[in-house]
Amino acid sequence: MAGMAASGRADRRPILVVDDDAKIVRLVRTYLERAGHRVVEATDGRSALAAITLEMPILVVLDVMLPEVDGLAVLRAVRRTDRTPVIILSARGLVDDRIAGLAAGADDYLPKPFSPAELVLRVERILERSEPAAVKGSIHHADLVVDRDRHEVRIGNQLVVLTSIEFRLLVALLEADGRVLTRDQLLDAVYGQDEAGILDRTVDVHIGRLRDKLGDNAEEPRYVATVRGAGYRAAPVAPADRGASTGTGP
Repeated sequence: MAGMAASGRADRRPILVVDDDAKIVRLVRTYLERAGHRVVEATDGRSALAAITLEMPILVVLDVMLPEVDGLAVLRAVRRTDRTPVIILSARGLVDDRIAGLAAGADDYLPKPFSPAELVLRVERILERSEPAAVKGSIHHADLVVDRDRHEVRIGNQLVVLTSIEFRLLVALLEADGRVLTRDQLLDAVYGQDEAGILDRTVDVHIGRLRDKLGDNAEEPRYVATVRGAGYRAAPVAPADRGASTGTGP
């Protein structure tokens, strides 16, 4: 693993680039540093996990086919405790490969060969969405509390660790106040103007992961309901939960 390169954003945590191809690493590093980011590198899965713990990167660009520990295993290990944004950069570009990467918790998936300029744009957009927003307060839905300022989700007293994508999906659904949101509307809420070329199935994958983390049941939902042929909405609050549901906080 190489050391960090100083840049105009020297006060910020670095971006971790993980790939066993030195040419790819140099290319990605060059473009990211030109954009003002600090960069650290890892060439295998084990050193990637160590770098994530040691460097606390603001974002990870991760290859799938790595020695020691493969990229999806690295991603799953990170997602058990952390929601650092991850962009998969892989020669495995088939639809099923992309779905598998998103299902493992990736925020984005860019197949090789790729445009370095496009990668930088995707990095910048994800980082912009990850920045703390103006104070917005909390959303309450049954026993679910979403703190938009802290980017925290709790069910009762239990903290639920969500990725930034999952968090934005949940906020979009709850802020819609029962209205149905189409997959396109949810893609726009999550990816903004960068949604072009992103599969509709991406939303379904992230919704599935969100439900798993919330302990929700698609057949009898408490938080996220499917409206077949239309999209998704926040599930109606059951009468027994209405005392705990107070809507949007101050």
